[in-house]
Amino acid sequence: MINLHQLSALVPARPAHQPVKPPSHRHLFPLIGCLLALFTSSLGANEPAASPSAPRPETAPSPTMSATNSANSVLKNTAGISVAGLDSEMLAAMMESLDDRQKLGAGDRLVYRVLEDKEPPKSLIVGDAGELDVPYFGLVPAATKTCRQLAKEVRSALEKQLYRQATVIIALELVNKKRSLGKVYVVGQVRVTGQLDIPDDEEFTVSKAIMKSGGFSDFADRKRVRLVRMLGKTEKQTLIINVADIWEKGKVENDLKLAPDDTIFVPARLVNF
Repeated sequence: MINLHQLSALVPARPAHQPVKPPSHRHLFPLIGCLLALFTSSLGANEPAASPSAPRPETAPSPTMSATNSANSVLKNTAGISVAGLDSEMLAAMMESLDDRQKLGAGDRLVYRVLEDKEPPKSLIVGDAGELDVPYFGLVPAATKTCRQLAKEVRSALEKQLYRQATVIIALELVNKKRSLGKVYVVGQVRVTGQLDIPDDEEFTVSKAIMKSGGFSDFADRKRVRLVRMLGKTEKQTLIINVADIWEKGKVENDLKLAPDDTIFVPARLVNF
């Protein structure tokens, strides 16, 4: 067995004039790398492995999310666009690309822009009466229309009075979740008279409005219900509806769909017994 004195004799002595070198840490780098690799692999082993057989379920986008995405897309696609160098067909194609499915209603927030103005997009809100206050023009009916329909109507109005050519961009930015498509008024022989909101998620008819008003009173003439509809600011149309046939005989084709500002008048029977 070699003792310590013999081991020291085997190691060559350092010359006296040779300086002592500071310790180098380069030989530790591979060791540190190995330790880090072991540490990260141990962390990965503690995490639960993702199951390949259980894909993440896809959720359908909400109307609000879809509207926001649509508005953002319009802003992105029209940002910095100049009408210079674009022919009328290209400008018309831009308007044809607007949404033509979602119906607008009171309280909806829209993105509005006229490319010829060279102004940034404006955020507009459909009023309680279902109208949109178009800059430099005024109120335009917007409820029950799509963005494409509304944009074309606004373009026609602007080109008649203010513009030689107008490329109108309208997109739905935020849906009013509590919106209605307008109001109707029920008076006469019903349990509760007053105004009703037209819901946007169903076809609101005369008979449904009467049911929401508590139904007929005891002396109502169910066969001669009058529906008064305004066709303009002064002209009106009166239609006679036999609600008794709708309820008792199933003649649902006579159950007319209501429009904003319609008035339903339920008269009393001439002979009450």
